[in-house]
Amino acid sequence: MASPEHPGSPGWMGPIAQCATGTKQEAAATGQDLPCPGPDEHLGTPGGPSPNSSMTTGELQEYWRKEKRGWRRVKLLFEVASARIEERKVSKFVMYQIVVIQTGSFDSNKAVLERRYSDFETLQKNLLKTFREEIEDVVFPKKHLMGNFTEEMISERKLAFKEYLSLLYAIRCVRRSREFIDFLTRPELREAFGCLRGGQYTRALDILVRVVPLQEKLTAHCPVMVVPTLCAMLVCHRDLERPAEAFAVGERALQCLQAREGHRYYAPLLDAMIRLAYTLGRDFISLQKRLQESQLRKPTPWGLTLKELTVREYLY
Repeated sequence: MASPEHPGSPGWMGPIAQCATGTKQEAAATGQDLPCPGPDEHLGTPGGPSPNSSMTTGELQEYWRKEKRGWRRVKLLFEVASARIEERKVSKFVMYQIVVIQTGSFDSNKAVLERRYSDFETLQKNLLKTFREEIEDVVFPKKHLMGNFTEEMISERKLAFKEYLSLLYAIRCVRRSREFIDFLTRPELREAFGCLRGGQYTRALDILVRVVPLQEKLTAHCPVMVVPTLCAMLVCHRDLERPAEAFAVGERALQCLQAREGHRYYAPLLDAMIRLAYTLGRDFISLQKRLQESQLRKPTPWGLTLKELTVREYLY
């Protein structure tokens, strides 16, 4: 399913489908999904083959068995580990530390991020615009005029926000939505891309290295969504004169793109990889041939270099 791409929202697919109604608290407690109509999430991979209508019943069954075996579900656990009061000249607020861990195995890349009450409130308002019916049973912590900085209130909200995120994640179309993924990754990505634009490549990499694992987990249903971030890492490594590291992350980006020759990053990325391969003394001829063949099959004009393309992301 294609969706318009534009600067500031790299590769977003948007909501995949509207969810069916159900008891969201039960789903969060058991770790199960609430059902959504449309293609089964557990079948197939983005960009993969589609079963041909001419297949026999036996062939179709074998096809789907193989697809299921090749699919691995990513499940995330949310914890609000701590909170701190931050005071500024004209404001005072509580910052909540969110820890996101992949369940089922040891997660060496757990994500740690901070959000304040107003960030959660913005997420809730944005989700209500598209998923009002789907999240009608999800309780959002109420705002209080007084007592927001007491130890009791902060502890209560830590538990409430943990449950809130768990309930949202249990709803398939919500956890795949731009609003939910933005809440968990966009502030860090905006900072990283801002550093990239300012030539602060080391600082940008420090942030990207932390946020990419979480972004990959959140977008496992559509790996192409992480391509702009991987390309930003390539640009940082390359401009820091680390061609081997740049080439390695570029290979990850190409793997995410698969055969999406029409994607706006496809040709600029291949062009950058050809130059890196030449610098490293690696096989650049096959990459060059791949680019030429893709242009013959589907001519795609591209006037921007990979760096010129990445610096246009996350401007707002």
